[in-house]
Amino acid sequence: MASSCSLLHSSLSSKSKSKFPLLRHQSHTKFNRPPPCTSSSTYDPCPSTTSSSSNSPSPLKSRRLADENIRDEARRHRSIANTTLSSKYVPFNAGPDSTESYSLDEIVYRSLSGGLLDVQHDIEALKKFDGAYWRELFDSRELVLPEIDPDDIVSAFEGNSNLFWAERYGKQFLGMNDLWVKHCGISHTGSFKDLGMTVLVSQVNRLRKLKRPVVGVGCASAGDTSAVSNSAFVLSIDTDFDGCMKLIREVTSELPIYLANSLNSLRLEGQKRAAIEILQQFDWEVPDWVIVPGGNLGNIYAFYKGFKMCQELGLVDRVPRLVCAQAANANPLYLYYKSGWIQFKAVKANTTFASAIQIGDPVSIDRAVYALKNSNGIVEEATEEELMDAMAQADSTGMFICPHTGVALSALIKLRNSGVIAAGDRTVVVSTAHGLKFSQSKVDYHSKKIPDMACRFANPPVQVKADFGSVMDVLKKYLGNKTPNH
Repeated sequence: MASSCSLLHSSLSSKSKSKFPLLRHQSHTKFNRPPPCTSSSTYDPCPSTTSSSSNSPSPLKSRRLADENIRDEARRHRSIANTTLSSKYVPFNAGPDSTESYSLDEIVYRSLSGGLLDVQHDIEALKKFDGAYWRELFDSRELVLPEIDPDDIVSAFEGNSNLFWAERYGKQFLGMNDLWVKHCGISHTGSFKDLGMTVLVSQVNRLRKLKRPVVGVGCASAGDTSAVSNSAFVLSIDTDFDGCMKLIREVTSELPIYLANSLNSLRLEGQKRAAIEILQQFDWEVPDWVIVPGGNLGNIYAFYKGFKMCQELGLVDRVPRLVCAQAANANPLYLYYKSGWIQFKAVKANTTFASAIQIGDPVSIDRAVYALKNSNGIVEEATEEELMDAMAQADSTGMFICPHTGVALSALIKLRNSGVIAAGDRTVVVSTAHGLKFSQSKVDYHSKKIPDMACRFANPPVQVKADFGSVMDVLKKYLGNKTPNH
């Protein structure tokens, strides 16, 4: 199956250059556990208000005004704090005796030993402000990319995605009343990766202004519809994602193209924001479990890093237990976990409906293992039938999720059935992409056109002749089978 590499060599203005901070200043209203007898709801950290004033500004004007206010507030806050915050690249999981480090303004992806890098923040400088301060108000650049200038930020208003109370799904299929879905795929490209890309591309914008040799941004991907639409130079390569990843690493070592995959630890700095958002949306109450689909395995580490940073700053007193959910057709981490972490072996990934995690040799394997071991985490897998059934069940309650979220829900079902996750555990499932990107798989499932799959929860359309009598006969029969309260 052909994968693709995309190279964005044009001006960074192809993504709107907003002066908007990477993540917004805001206080959050208190958000407690759900009441037992209300309908499914979505938490909106910025609820809209209506006004009868005829002089109220237009939405676009309001957005621009908010932009300026937030930017000015960030500058005032920084000048008042009078604290120099910084971050740097260091070897991943380096010991206290390591002296190797790099400025974020350097173009480097590997340590001297060839290992992964990590972004290390000056936690002691951040700790000069206590947990109460950070809970009330912060400019998330301070926790993500503290040295970026507001004018270098390239953003399309990422973040602050819905934390959905999956009441119907939890009660109907799992006997749970505290199940939540973090919809990270509700964004301009329908992917959680937007959170990481706004950080990475903003840094590239800064590097260009510093006259660093960067002609474009390169990325290995399993699909590039949005890249093609935005005039990127896309190569369709006759290999899978693992082969494409190998090639883009070689290319970026030879050409002045900035690597945008999660091998670049800077991208994970943006993705960790989703973990911080979850804590904010729960009013700094830590959930019991967070379940994340895993392919290249950068995101599970990003979530751990976000939770751990909040613990270090005194915002919370612990990190949640993490679950990494893999497709059984691409499950090297799961096999490693089941072996007792004895020896990692890459696998040849087979085709899966969860195409974005169809990866057999994940770049961030060491990061994922670190995150799981330090959060008392678990790895689970889902077959193709399990993930598609879970997706159909979730859709029937109004969620319309992607297959990757189906993998995460399948993991939840197994852990719930085995008693590992209790009925009263507050559990968050991370949805990484928008269901609309995978509509064909949904059509095939409900049409029962998937070979060797029972499609137990399919809802196929009823074929009816185009005349009033036939339609009425079918409707009467259908309604006659319904109970009064159904």
